[in-house]
Amino acid sequence: MSSLRLSSTFTPHPGVLVVAPIAMVFARFGLAVLFQALTAGVLWLQGATHPWQAAAPWWTVYGSLIDGVCLVALVWLLRAEGMTLRSVVDFQRRRIGRDLLLALALLALFLVLGFGGGALAGALLYGGPPPTPMGGLPRWAALYSVVIWPLLWAFTEQLVYLGYALPRVRGALGSASLAIGVVALGWALQHTALPLLPDARFILYRFLATLPFAIVIPIFLRVRRLPAFMAAHWAIDALAAAITVWS
Repeated sequence: MSSLRLSSTFTPHPGVLVVAPIAMVFARFGLAVLFQALTAGVLWLQGATHPWQAAAPWWTVYGSLIDGVCLVALVWLLRAEGMTLRSVVDFQRRRIGRDLLLALALLALFLVLGFGGGALAGALLYGGPPPTPMGGLPRWAALYSVVIWPLLWAFTEQLVYLGYALPRVRGALGSASLAIGVVALGWALQHTALPLLPDARFILYRFLATLPFAIVIPIFLRVRRLPAFMAAHWAIDALAAAITVWS
């Protein structure tokens, strides 16, 4: 299980156990803004007249840079605790069957939360389907967004929010409810920057559309099977990416 089982040979600095997990909850938002800005800079150098908006469809490509930074940070932080990524993921061959069944159940829930939450938020803020600032990627980028990006994104996002941050924020705050609230806030905030557009209504839409996924956090606290959550997350992201980039 992904829990705070620290090696007896390590005495982590208190900041590693208190400040770092909360920082990781919100780090992905900052990284999303940073890499969108860098992508916009590249597009501006290539002559784009509206580089920030032009960078928006590329988030499923530069999103892997977000994952890369987070994975490096997690390796370093976990090493300070005497742990590894493998110990947090807790993959067990003998549990593959049960994890797959759980992943299927989670996928059904994710589909309802994802498409239902998006539809409700769109109806509330737009009176119908929201704008979709995606598509128009070159073929290689579209293929990357469907094949590679969902794998890395699902693995890293679940690892950051549920595997690493959640149990440590819970320990730091001394409350499961507060930890769920902090992680849900950071998770939803991240999605306002995927992509970040200068449109308050779209930002609010992205935030509200993601909030229903807060329900999966207490579910994880109960079952603690990160591989199942990763598998379900990968499936829904791959489906959403395929619909988006090729629609």
